[in-house]
Amino acid sequence: MKSFAFKLVLVFATTFLIAMSAINARATYGAKISVDEPQYLLTALSIAEDFDLDISDELDQQRYLPFHELRLNQQTIDLNDQGQRISPHDPLLPLLLAAPMGLGGWLAAKMTLAAIAALTAMATLWVAVRRFQVSENLAAVVVGIFFAAPPMTSYATQIYPEMPAALAAVTCIGIITGSMSKSKVFGLILSLTALPWLSVKYVPVTVVLAFIFFSRNWKTEKKKLAFFSGVMLLSAIIYLIIHKRVYGGWTVYASGDHFVNGEFEVFGRSPNLFARTRRLAGLLFDTQFGLIPWAPAFFALVPAFALLIRDRVKFSIDLILCTCTGWGVATWVALTMHGWWWPGRQLVVILPAAIIAMAILAEKNKIWKWFIFLGGLAGTGAWLWLAFEATTDRRTLVVDFYETSYPIYRALSTISPDFRDFDQRATLLNAIWLVALVVAIALTVFRKQSNPLKNPALTYRETSQIIVIEGTRKKIKTSKKVFDNH
Repeated sequence: MKSFAFKLVLVFATTFLIAMSAINARATYGAKISVDEPQYLLTALSIAEDFDLDISDELDQQRYLPFHELRLNQQTIDLNDQGQRISPHDPLLPLLLAAPMGLGGWLAAKMTLAAIAALTAMATLWVAVRRFQVSENLAAVVVGIFFAAPPMTSYATQIYPEMPAALAAVTCIGIITGSMSKSKVFGLILSLTALPWLSVKYVPVTVVLAFIFFSRNWKTEKKKLAFFSGVMLLSAIIYLIIHKRVYGGWTVYASGDHFVNGEFEVFGRSPNLFARTRRLAGLLFDTQFGLIPWAPAFFALVPAFALLIRDRVKFSIDLILCTCTGWGVATWVALTMHGWWWPGRQLVVILPAAIIAMAILAEKNKIWKWFIFLGGLAGTGAWLWLAFEATTDRRTLVVDFYETSYPIYRALSTISPDFRDFDQRATLLNAIWLVALVVAIALTVFRKQSNPLKNPALTYRETSQIIVIEGTRKKIKTSKKVFDNH
């Protein structure tokens, strides 16, 4: 048996190498890096060279040409008489990429994101094993497969804040589910503070994680919670003041040319929340932007949470609330489910929590285990296939990725509903998928658990702080004290 450290390194290496397969893939036919990505890179370049967020000189000098051959949509407006222009995107990702962008350009920036994705995979594996007691080998396979499949590997090289946010979120879960100390409180504050500075859309997830921590410790750690609350309140005030002074509004969208009538137009001018409710299913099933057609293993996501509830798995509420909050933001808050990006963008921040839940399901149910293995590998194949197509100018990662010739995706997409044209056919297909999901949940929840062996090779009895271990094969009889290893 290899050590756990070796498995962590293996998952890191696998995630990084699979991500690198698409490092030279084209986002569009006119640009290697496109849509919002150039905005992050230009801001990173401005921080590296000018030590500010003003990208007006980078735009005037067309510093984007090495990675965006066409004229760039500037996305921003003049903020003062000097023509200052600040990208309408939160500044933490550019700050993280400033040194790589200044030293090695867009390629180094992408490699840095791939490394962050690999760290996120390692953190997810560590939390699954150390906090949720998933066996090391199984957790390593499940986490490795999901991080080698879209959307996790997609956002390992696309320049968006999704993967750093996922790292911050899973770090919070790892801290919240462990014992408390001053250093861990500082780590939690740092991780929670990072989320809104990566993007304001992560504020709901931040609030939920902070609430879980507070509610779990308010009786026993009042001094630490008082310090935590004070620092988080101060952090929120600083966040609002800086955004008001720098961007001209409470969010970065105040500096965007798309929202000149008000920064909160980012949610939509007249949002139809009832109609957006369809996204609850569409985020999974949609023929182009659903998770399942690209990585069928995500069909196990909802049954995994149903199993957590049935078995009352310790700390499962953390995974459930985190995932539901992120899913709710993608459903009712996000402007659209379909856009100029890879599918699942709004969900990446909470997918490590979902992956941990599916790892627990795989350990408790052999059928689901093999389904996740095979469905995850199908997703890895989809990404490698499309990465080759996008690198050789056959397809792109943003414009026409859904026209890929990958056979498994082509087969699944033909039986998946199109939520952009929700006609009778799409309604019927969505109903069929929902029925299949309900059946899968029922079979999972009501499946009888296997009976324990009548004559086990090793048994134990737990009383207070003592575990008594009795063996029948080698006549082992020993007692040992149990210490907190968190």
